Amino acid sequence: MGDSTSPLKKKTCSSTDLELFDEVFPKLVSDIVENGLQQSEVKDALSWFKKVCEYNVPFGKKNRGLTVVHSYKYLASKVTENELQQARILGWCVELVSNHYYHTCIGMKISQLQAFFLITDDIMDDSITRRGQPCWYRKPGVGMIAINDALFLESAIYTILKKYFSDKPYYVSIMELFHETTLQTIIGQNLDLMMAPTDHVDFTHYTLDGYRAIVKWKTAFYSFYLPVALAMYMVGIDDAENHKNAKEILLKMGEYFQIQDDYLDCFCDPKVTGKVGTDIEDNKCGWLVVQALMRCNDEQRKFLEANYAQKDSSKVAKVKELYKELKLQELYHQYEEESYKQIMQLTDTLSGNLPKEMFTAYANKIFRRGK
Repeated sequence: MGDSTSPLKKKTCSSTDLELFDEVFPKLVSDIVENGLQQSEVKDALSWFKKVCEYNVPFGKKNRGLTVVHSYKYLASKVTENELQQARILGWCVELVSNHYYHTCIGMKISQLQAFFLITDDIMDDSITRRGQPCWYRKPGVGMIAINDALFLESAIYTILKKYFSDKPYYVSIMELFHETTLQTIIGQNLDLMMAPTDHVDFTHYTLDGYRAIVKWKTAFYSFYLPVALAMYMVGIDDAENHKNAKEILLKMGEYFQIQDDYLDCFCDPKVTGKVGTDIEDNKCGWLVVQALMRCNDEQRKFLEANYAQKDSSKVAKVKELYKELKLQELYHQYEEESYKQIMQLTDTLSGNLPKEMFTAYANKIFRRGK
């Protein structure tokens, strides 16, 4: 690492950011498990958890984790290598929490939070693949052990936070932020699961408001607000007004991102996304089915009720044909353009003394994405 006090003038993002970010991961895994390996009675468990980390965390685009690093660069008046390293560690925590929940992947800090979420989500959704490889719970010898693995990933976040940040003035703020974000995402996952029972189809609650609540709580808080808020706390931006304004912009961005995800789940090639889309089979309250219900006639609604949430590829194909008949692909592309304009307007109105170019860069990164 470089001199901890020397400013790094370059605040732009580059491929080097990813390389330096990746270099941090093995050390964090070591922090979590290596010391405990000396205790013979838990050696087998910690060896297992090391495999959990190495299979689930250091893959994917790592956008959430890197957003902590990039946000720190945008926000800091003087960028130092020491604080960049701290931002990388926090970024891995976000990756950890996300992967924990969605399929027992692992990240570290933000990366860790993501791993925590991805493991459990894959189990609840009965997913097959994640990032082009079998979901962790589907690996031989894993199964429902993945639930415990996900809990391990979440607890690892706080082990790392204590080691690297307990002496920082913002330690309590980031601890509370991780706890709050975890609860928000769990609430969102509950809304998602309650809306989509596995034993029958009931479109009664498939409304745009209901869908937006799921997106806000399940995805937007942890994917968009959390990484930026962590960087804000790092540089001493802790006032309620700045956090409120940043949250409003970023939650709108999160809604846009999830609607993209819903569209790609249905219409994008799994070879491109690295994940087999199962929203139709899984009875998900997604943007496409909500829009279809808002536009279909009585006959089309009965057709949708007969074919939605069926583990039958021919029926899935029929639902997709109905979506095309209702011109939902065209509607989605129209939504993309309108939503982007709304995000830019929010940025102009609410960014205040926060760097407008930070929000613009994040919106541009996801605009018209294909995976």
